[in-house]
Amino acid sequence: MEHEIQQFLTYMAAERGASANTISAYRNDLAQLRAYFVEQHAKLHADDPSATTPIEEIDAEQLQEYIVHLREQQYAAATVARKVAAVKSLFSYLHGESIIDVNPAEQLSSPRVGRSLPRTLTVQEVDALLEQPGRWNTPEAARDQAMLEMLYATGMRVSEFVSLDLSSIELQGQRASVRCVGKGRRERLIPIHSAAVAALHHYLQEARPKLARGRREVALFINRRGERLTRQGVWLIIKHYAQEAGISGVTPHTLRHSFATHLLRGAAPLRNVQELMGHANISTTQLYTQLTDEHLRDVYDRAHPRAS
Repeated sequence: MEHEIQQFLTYMAAERGASANTISAYRNDLAQLRAYFVEQHAKLHADDPSATTPIEEIDAEQLQEYIVHLREQQYAAATVARKVAAVKSLFSYLHGESIIDVNPAEQLSSPRVGRSLPRTLTVQEVDALLEQPGRWNTPEAARDQAMLEMLYATGMRVSEFVSLDLSSIELQGQRASVRCVGKGRRERLIPIHSAAVAALHHYLQEARPKLARGRREVALFINRRGERLTRQGVWLIIKHYAQEAGISGVTPHTLRHSFATHLLRGAAPLRNVQELMGHANISTTQLYTQLTDEHLRDVYDRAHPRAS
């Protein structure tokens, strides 16, 4: 990460003409970002405590957790906003230079506006998105239907999702579930509702054998070459169907955020949502209550006779 940060600082100075004070502020803020990920990496890899998470592996949720960490340090709102701006500028540069394939900070919001999560989909938007693969009668469409249903049914991180094997799911009986391994190698069991189970059955029985082409691939979700689906592949598939549904700004994490927010709006206990999401710290889960509170305020403003 240090190399990419230095590249960015050189670009800001040489091509953008940023002042010495601006470069100094960026350097300090991004050094703090790197130190945070060194610490997180050390928690998972005690044998190599000086290393850090490769920058191309950092995703939107990890950046969101970093913002939670900054808040816990009790920085002023303006300071946190400046640090978020530095993070957004760094990842925008890396994406623009094709150093990373996806910009995980694209929809990262500054906490100064009281909303530090990307927007979630409405239930109607989710329905529209999930309807799209059904317009096609191909093995890929059947896979995509199961994939979208699964992501919204479980709220899994995309890294967890693409790591699933055939042995990770249990679809028999009344207690269908998926076992996934999250951060820190923590394992959790997530229920799967009936619509997702039906889509998975169809994919496994009708579509996956055609995609596998005789390969003995253990991955649950595979591409047209019969190989494990990648994170980038999932992102592109979701982007395609979102465009077809006329919805902008949808990523795999959008479905994860929507899963959590919709559960909380449905009165699911915060601790249960934390367990389903695989959050180590409940403060991360609590961020979703901001969106829930805004939703309740919108409902109140529309429904109360004397609300303006």
